[in-house]
Amino acid sequence: MLSRRRLFVALGATGATLLAGGAAGCGRSDGTPTLQRIRESRVARVAIAGEQPYGFSDASGRVTGESPEVARLVLRAMGVDGIEAVQVSFDKLLDTLVGGNADLVAAGMTISPDRCARVAFSRPDFVAQPAFLVRRGNPRGLRSFADVRGRVQLGVLAGSAEQAWAKAGGVPDDTVTAFDGQSTLVRAVADERVDAAVLTRISLLDELRRNPGRQLEVTRPFRVTIGGREVVPAGGFAFRREDTDLVAAFDAGLSAAQTSGDWLKAASPFGFSAANLPPAELTTTALCTGTA
Repeated sequence: MLSRRRLFVALGATGATLLAGGAAGCGRSDGTPTLQRIRESRVARVAIAGEQPYGFSDASGRVTGESPEVARLVLRAMGVDGIEAVQVSFDKLLDTLVGGNADLVAAGMTISPDRCARVAFSRPDFVAQPAFLVRRGNPRGLRSFADVRGRVQLGVLAGSAEQAWAKAGGVPDDTVTAFDGQSTLVRAVADERVDAAVLTRISLLDELRRNPGRQLEVTRPFRVTIGGREVVPAGGFAFRREDTDLVAAFDAGLSAAQTSGDWLKAASPFGFSAANLPPAELTTTALCTGTA
């Protein structure tokens, strides 16, 4: 892991320069609005979780993944030419943002009412259904959280939407184990420490592609229903609530990229397709209020 190390990456560059230090130089103490500061410095600080395919560092040290690549695309259109990435565990992403150590979160984070109470989100970036990672043949016949309740030991990523959905879906706490990383979660299934794991199907397929030979498979995607309402599993970029002008500028750029086809070009190398584009009528307000 590159936990809490910071990487500066010029947009479009093939390498990265490791920067020492913690969160010094955040540039918030003088009251300069974030959008103004990143345009003047031409660098934005992006929080990632080191989880493929959403936001990670490749073998060369370059920060990449669906979310950083889409962020690069949008920020470039805003006049911001570089990103400085701060990597933390997934469950620390919002703390890092709210604490002023990043300007936005680019980690494939699901937009949910609980998270919207803490931060502001961009317009939906993508929609990605969850699935289960199971042993080959799916011996427990898992197709939904209803199949998990009371009879399956389930692994989840700590702080993930899937963890919250499992709880809301009636999966008992004593049958759920939270892991701090995606690869650790997958190993837990392979080692039979848990019966199954739940995550976005895109993530799980990517894990198996990079780790062939394991006696595991990914189930078909399934729909999550809570309180009689189907949950829309849409991801977005998170910002501090006071950075309304930054969110508005980012939304305009993201909308343009999704309409022009540039979003698909940036996201497709990471397993995303046109089917993952959010419906035109889907709004962040509806996702935040649970009415989507």
